[in-house]
Amino acid sequence: MKLVSQSVPRGHESVIDTSSRSNASGTFQLRAFDQNILLAAKGGGITFTGTLFAYSSRLAIGILLARFLGVEQFGLYKLAVTAATIAAGLALLGLEPALVRYVSLFASRRDTAGLWGALQVGLGLTIILGLLIAIGLYTLASPIAGRLFHEPRLASLLRLVSLMVPFLALGNIVAAATRGFNKMQYTVIAQKISQPTIRLILIVTLAIIGLNVARVLAAYILATVVVCVMLLYFLNRLFFLRRPLGMARRDIREMLSFSLPVYLSRLIRTFGGNVQTVLLGALNTVTTVGVFTAASQINVLGEMFHQSIVTASMPIVSELYSRGEREQMARFYQTMTKWTFTLNLPLFLIVLLFPGPILSIFGKGFVGGAVALTILAWGTLVNAGTGICGVVLVMTGNTSLRLLNSFVLFVLTLGLNILLIPRWGIVGAAIAALAAAVVFNLCRLLEVFILFRLHPYNMSFIKPVAAGVVALAVALIIHQLFPTEANLIYTAMSMTIL
Repeated sequence: MKLVSQSVPRGHESVIDTSSRSNASGTFQLRAFDQNILLAAKGGGITFTGTLFAYSSRLAIGILLARFLGVEQFGLYKLAVTAATIAAGLALLGLEPALVRYVSLFASRRDTAGLWGALQVGLGLTIILGLLIAIGLYTLASPIAGRLFHEPRLASLLRLVSLMVPFLALGNIVAAATRGFNKMQYTVIAQKISQPTIRLILIVTLAIIGLNVARVLAAYILATVVVCVMLLYFLNRLFFLRRPLGMARRDIREMLSFSLPVYLSRLIRTFGGNVQTVLLGALNTVTTVGVFTAASQINVLGEMFHQSIVTASMPIVSELYSRGEREQMARFYQTMTKWTFTLNLPLFLIVLLFPGPILSIFGKGFVGGAVALTILAWGTLVNAGTGICGVVLVMTGNTSLRLLNSFVLFVLTLGLNILLIPRWGIVGAAIAALAAAVVFNLCRLLEVFILFRLHPYNMSFIKPVAAGVVALAVALIIHQLFPTEANLIYTAMSMTIL
């Protein structure tokens, strides 16, 4: 294409045209970047609002269960739910991020055949595996309960939660498909609002007529089934599902080549994320599991901000990379990292100062987890401070690196837990989690830098760090001036103002 005309001298026309095109290109990139930031803010805001509601509901549920069931029964409940979560993770085949990626790409290209094929592969494989794994969990319930946990009472609970596995897996994969359409609100409505609300209503009702672990798990199963149906309805609104199967183009090999490394990675991380619960039950006591669960639930609040941004960023990073817009991707990476760190910092400081009073809401028997809660909060801050480096790796197709990172994380977590739990119990488990988080996130930061020459930090990072230091100083002063009962309230107010 020629950039000059015959009526204007070549040199002058070239300068004028190049300058105007450069300005137009810069303006377009700025607008596109602003749109991506707004889209991430909207998606992250929707996700966070729903996650905050879900967290509040789950916290209320946790407090109710801890007080009505007691530490030991609460530990049994957590072990059963953990088993179902691991089983559902086995059924997903890593297809959640695959569906987010391919649904986003096919929808942007208006490739109906490819989109229908991606949905068939994702939903079909998940349903089949979910049913098979549920049967396996039901069959092996007694050996798992007796030989692994030395807790025969757990067997009947494992058989009960096996009924939930296919619905839990299917709900997760359908939710991922809706996020591929950039519709974060559907996941929020179903999984973040409806599911905890249904569970809370059922548990409050059961608390009136009589509460036990089996009834609590039955409420969990019912809520999971309802949410699965809701998500299928939402997906059908986005893409009509009652159409001939033969109209699809199924790129099974391509999707599985993307998803299998993610699957192994998620499988490792699912085991790694729950290995502390499992090892605490196997190497320590069920009571310790209950205390550690309470500490972990408090720590989830800090993780919510980070996970909300991660969820909203996935389709955006995928599109930026597919269009070759590296400069925008770099700016987006830095902005999202600053957001995750800034949003996590105030909560980290509150937990750092008042772990005991916070855990006391579960009951006096849970205050012993204060040190573990503080250590877990440090791990969450490290995770938030490295931003969306994991999203950049996965959405650019580097799933093998994710698998390698997850393997390193799992080996570290497993080894450190086996070494530290017998000596220090829940404190040892928390130290293991922190050490593994530091190594894991440093690996991801280094990989993103080597592959793309991108890093998540700039000078604007100084502002939230300085604000955090000032907030900590104010909190320490208040800690000295006011009685213990008022510390948490006044400190929270100070953090909000700062």
